[in-house]
Amino acid sequence: MAGIRKISSICSISEMEDLDLSGMLDNPMLNLKIERQRSYDDSSLSEMSFGGRTGFNTPPRNSFEPHPMVANAWECLKNSLVYFRGERVGTLAAVDHQSEEVLNYDQVFVRDFVPSALSYLMNGEPEIVKNFLLKTLRLQGWEKKVDQFKLGEGVMPASFKVLHDAVRNTDTLMADFGESAIGRVAPVDSGFWWIILLRAYTKSTGDLSLSESDGCQKGMKLILTLCLSEGFDTFPTLLCADGCCMIDRRMGVYGYPIEIQALFFMALRCALSMLKQDTADDKAYVERVVKRLHALSYHMRSYFWLDFQQLNNIYRYKTEEYSHTAVNKFNVNPDSIPDWLFDFMPTRGGYFIGNVSPARMDFRWFALGNCVAILSSLATPEQSMAIMDLIEARWDDLVGEMPLKISYPAIESHEWRIVTGCDPKNTRWSYHNGGSWPVLLWLLTAASVKTGRPHIARRAIELAESRLMKDGWPEYYDGKLGRYVGKQARKQQTWSIAGYLVAKMMLEDPSHLGMISLDEDKQMESVIKRSASWTN
Repeated sequence: MAGIRKISSICSISEMEDLDLSGMLDNPMLNLKIERQRSYDDSSLSEMSFGGRTGFNTPPRNSFEPHPMVANAWECLKNSLVYFRGERVGTLAAVDHQSEEVLNYDQVFVRDFVPSALSYLMNGEPEIVKNFLLKTLRLQGWEKKVDQFKLGEGVMPASFKVLHDAVRNTDTLMADFGESAIGRVAPVDSGFWWIILLRAYTKSTGDLSLSESDGCQKGMKLILTLCLSEGFDTFPTLLCADGCCMIDRRMGVYGYPIEIQALFFMALRCALSMLKQDTADDKAYVERVVKRLHALSYHMRSYFWLDFQQLNNIYRYKTEEYSHTAVNKFNVNPDSIPDWLFDFMPTRGGYFIGNVSPARMDFRWFALGNCVAILSSLATPEQSMAIMDLIEARWDDLVGEMPLKISYPAIESHEWRIVTGCDPKNTRWSYHNGGSWPVLLWLLTAASVKTGRPHIARRAIELAESRLMKDGWPEYYDGKLGRYVGKQARKQQTWSIAGYLVAKMMLEDPSHLGMISLDEDKQMESVIKRSASWTN
């Protein structure tokens, strides 16, 4: 454990002068569009209208005609609040009084808090988000060790817990950086979510003082420095262990998982909009970010993208090519293409596959990575539409009776034994192995709104409303169609509750999308051959 320590003060926030970043680089090839503006004017969003108001002003609390579930959801969210010295600093992972084992569900998880934070931002209550960002920023500065090995300075905690001493009337924070996690894996995604949430707070409130503070500027750089350091890597993607993200158990996502790559890309773009350039070192750091963005977008759009045409190309690959002109750059054997994929892939549609590394392609669908790819504009507009085409074409497979499948398809039998190590929680069509997670509803809704297809979100929300509250807001559902409450699912799962609220508010007022979405940067478009299914 990192130890129990008192946090007596929070790093001070100083007002910074607004900086003009428009001329950040002399090199026109690296001159990315900077979105950091006080006005935060997004014309593309202000022109959207799906029945809600436009602009970025936070709507009055519960301004829309609420579904009966909405009041219950807000009450449940309120019951999950965590206080530190009288201030709201987060929400518990779950408040399931029926469960005998608390485990770590009584903690505030960084990734779990994101939909809660967005709920409060959309409801005009940003203070809890600011408190959370500052508390976790302070925790980042703690010394982090697993056994005798020291973790990188920039690692953000997976979670933290507030310990209250009733006798002394004191509150103490206890953080987990992975030393208590299943498999003892550090949370790679926590830092990315922190940066994304910092931008969401800034976009929602228009308050630049937090992101411009010395503490937040340093925090962003520490997180990104872990990822931008040069080594033996030949790819711009991040090499990760199993269990380093939302899928926090052994599920064969080691290597270069789509979830981490999409979050990495989004965090880079969010940081780029907030990093200052007061010194030559600042400008040099920004240039490193820009270069990585260009390389990462090209790599992902070229090698992770799969549609009908690309599948046919891989099916016809030759192997053992040795030259710079090799077509099969990763030496993938066409016989490794799983049988299910040939029937699953529609002629119209596509997605970013789960993983690409030497001689290996994981063709599974992962919902979070693909939705974040849309929101961050890692996916081109054509690719974004193709992902939504796929969801509609394979609705029963990817959505079923409860949105949304975290991964598809499930692995089973001998493959399950090898890949998961006979994990009793990740059996077929359960938990991370093809389970259905209601929290993903907010990401699907945001992607639907951004692509101008709100009917997809509306249909998914109606499915959730038919059961979610009646079933006690479970963590996940089991079964090929997501018909059964998960066998080990916690009830009153906070991010299931918050995910529903975010989806409802975003669909009612699409201008909320601005805090979690980034427009495509035309200067970062990759020159790659586009498949026919992108434009048909």
